[in-house]
Amino acid sequence: MVERETIEKKTGKRSHDIAYGITSRPQEEADPKRVLEVNRGHWSIENSCHYILDWTYDEDRCRMRTGHGPENITRLRHFAIGVIKSKGFYSVAQKMRELTRNVRLVFDYLRMTKNACVASKV
Repeated sequence: MVERETIEKKTGKRSHDIAYGITSRPQEEADPKRVLEVNRGHWSIENSCHYILDWTYDEDRCRMRTGHGPENITRLRHFAIGVIKSKGFYSVAQKMRELTRNVRLVFDYLRMTKNACVASKV
């Protein structure tokens, strides 16, 4: 059983929720602390990756349905998110908007041009 209390930021409205779950783990592996870690781990993946795909790429409305297209485009999107995150940017969406407005920045960002800004060697 996981008990949650949430507060809506805009209205201040409080809500209380209880969620029940079933696990196939033996009792010694399913203590409350471990079950909570697994539950939170699921949501950290949802928030860090799927949320970005859903909101930045509007992936849920993608019309690509046949062949290897859906898998390939998802891999490209994951790659793009990984590259942006590896550079330490907080907002993937903000960096993508910046790169979309100026295609040259994409090549500089990936250091694909002769005169791209390269970190100096120390």
